[in-house]
Amino acid sequence: MTLTTLRGADFVLLVKQGAAQLRSDRKTVNDLNVFPIPDGDTGDNMSMTLDSGCAAAPEEASLDEAAAALSRGMLLGARGNSGVILSRIFAGIARGLSGVQEADLQVFAGALRAGVEEAYKAVAVPVEGTMLTVWREAVERTPVSGGWTDYAQAFLAQMEASLERTPELLDVLKKAGVIDSGGAGLVSIARGALKALYGETVESVQNTPTAHTVNLDAFTEDSELEFGYCTEFLLRLQRAKVDPEHFDEREIIDYLATQGDSIVCFKDGSIVKVHVHTRRPGDVLSHCQRWGEFLTLKIENMTLQHHETTIHDGFSGPRKRYGIVTVASGAGLEAALKEAGADVVIPGGQTMNPSVQDFLEAFSGLGAQDIFVFPNNANIILTARQAAGLCKRATVHVVPSKTLGQGYAAIASFDSGLDDPAELEAMMLETMEGVETGMVSTAVRDAEGGVREGDFVGFVQGKILCSAPDRSEAALALAAAIDAGSRDVALVFVGSAVGEEEAGRLNAALSARYPATEFIFNRGDQPVYDYIIILC
Repeated sequence: MTLTTLRGADFVLLVKQGAAQLRSDRKTVNDLNVFPIPDGDTGDNMSMTLDSGCAAAPEEASLDEAAAALSRGMLLGARGNSGVILSRIFAGIARGLSGVQEADLQVFAGALRAGVEEAYKAVAVPVEGTMLTVWREAVERTPVSGGWTDYAQAFLAQMEASLERTPELLDVLKKAGVIDSGGAGLVSIARGALKALYGETVESVQNTPTAHTVNLDAFTEDSELEFGYCTEFLLRLQRAKVDPEHFDEREIIDYLATQGDSIVCFKDGSIVKVHVHTRRPGDVLSHCQRWGEFLTLKIENMTLQHHETTIHDGFSGPRKRYGIVTVASGAGLEAALKEAGADVVIPGGQTMNPSVQDFLEAFSGLGAQDIFVFPNNANIILTARQAAGLCKRATVHVVPSKTLGQGYAAIASFDSGLDDPAELEAMMLETMEGVETGMVSTAVRDAEGGVREGDFVGFVQGKILCSAPDRSEAALALAAAIDAGSRDVALVFVGSAVGEEEAGRLNAALSARYPATEFIFNRGDQPVYDYIIILC
């Protein structure tokens, strides 16, 4: 591949080859997790985020259009902190290439610098020694000289050198004996792009989308259209029809409000994303085509959809005051959170972080004025906040719960009688401060403190407190470490790998050891964590 100037098709090819390399390397990236339990999902998050961008990229387009489409697709598919940061890097690149049909090396290097600025802005407290550092140092330290291949080779070398220095900048990496996983993901992407410049093709297994099965018997010849159609599309604003730079999406939102409900509509550059539940999708499409042309389009009869909350919210009457969205994995945990007061439980957590789009779909299914979101995981908070910023149909408050226990306690204490959302949020934050959440999981590698691969470790928010070769022993040691006997009640959610007899024996042992504490055992059936102990 010989380049003099970079065109849209060239840029898409480089990114797609970078994505293919990342898919090949993602297990290696996953295994670089700092914490020695199976929660390493950085490779998966970055890979799925980048694949979402590649899926949205047009085959033939100008450079600025290709970069904007990639950025838009990545934003909607962003998963986890690493995925969000990666999406913001590409958003900055797209901003730096705005209005550029073809780019020389100097212009493209300037766009990479814009990627640094955008990524750092996306993080409230940027931490050096992470993927932010790897990207920034490569951009700052690579001379913009020679040809494209020379520059890419030097850029990769700087990234690799920066990645090797990450343990020197971040003590937690040094203690774990690993380099930064997000930075490693960036190196994989750059390596794949360089291979493309050399004319090599990266072979990798594609991410296979889950098949969508439709129950056609749910809507027969005698059925009536009760809920309407879930209608979604990306509209590219056309200069022949409207001024894309100054177009106000409120014009579309105001029209959609007369046609349906569950409206999500936002503008990113010259692309408008629309989601609406309507009985007349044809009217909506015809009306919106006055401003542009469709890039993607999806219309589903909501009677046939699988998501019950979406089906039954479309035209159910006036909007309610508050809605609650949270994140958890495991049928038992989902049921417990809904019983506590959650309206929607998004499947996810460690090893599978939900995307921005997952949150937006959850928001669209709630007829609420104010929506409170409980991520229950530090790695999901940034994604939730990004989705909150894109939601126009409701005010979204992200309550930064870092553990399931914090989220569960806050939801259970939710006082819907309060009129002031700020006061309500403050009360829940105060409730979360007094919650302790301990978890037991399996160590996937040796770690400091005598932890051996295959041991069961007990920990609280990233700090290992105990380890043992037996799961119940680890749970008992964890209960002692977090002083379970000082609380009146302890909730214990039992993971999918634990049998009823084993859980029963642990319940009896804990109750005998701490007779003043009531231990309430529930089947959470969560993956990764064998036991979750919550002290409220």
